[in-house]
Amino acid sequence: MDLDIEIDGWPKGTDWADLAERAHGAAERVESALANPRLTASVLFTVDDEVRTLNREWRTKDRPTNVLSFPMLTRKQLLALEPEGGPEMLGDIALAWETCEREAQEKGVTLEDHAAHLLVHGMLHLAGHDHVAGEAEAEAMERLEIAALAKLGIPDPYGDRDSQE
Repeated sequence: MDLDIEIDGWPKGTDWADLAERAHGAAERVESALANPRLTASVLFTVDDEVRTLNREWRTKDRPTNVLSFPMLTRKQLLALEPEGGPEMLGDIALAWETCEREAQEKGVTLEDHAAHLLVHGMLHLAGHDHVAGEAEAEAMERLEIAALAKLGIPDPYGDRDSQE
């Protein structure tokens, strides 16, 4: 999958584009549908105000959030996509800088690790996984996230769930 990455408002000093590529590599190792060479996706590292606008316009929620995913293919379409042919847009992901930074501090993790988690999470959404449809789906998605993050050397972000809820 080819990623079109735009970085606006995130701090210098970290190669956010490289992080997105590595997160995608880990995600495709646990979700093979993401490895289709025809796929493209956009990743936007932006600020809370921009994500709030997107969230309001597309989800009717007037607040920023950590990550938004906008799939353009259904899971069924993705799984049926042949590897040969023209490019296919899988979807868009947007991450909000201030929200991600605050959450990373609250969780006691690095911004890079938290952003990698959110990128993997967003990519799994683009691949048709969901955590809203029910507990079994949420647990399955979490298992994929944990496996992908382990490939990046990032510990299980759900491991201390009792103290977070």
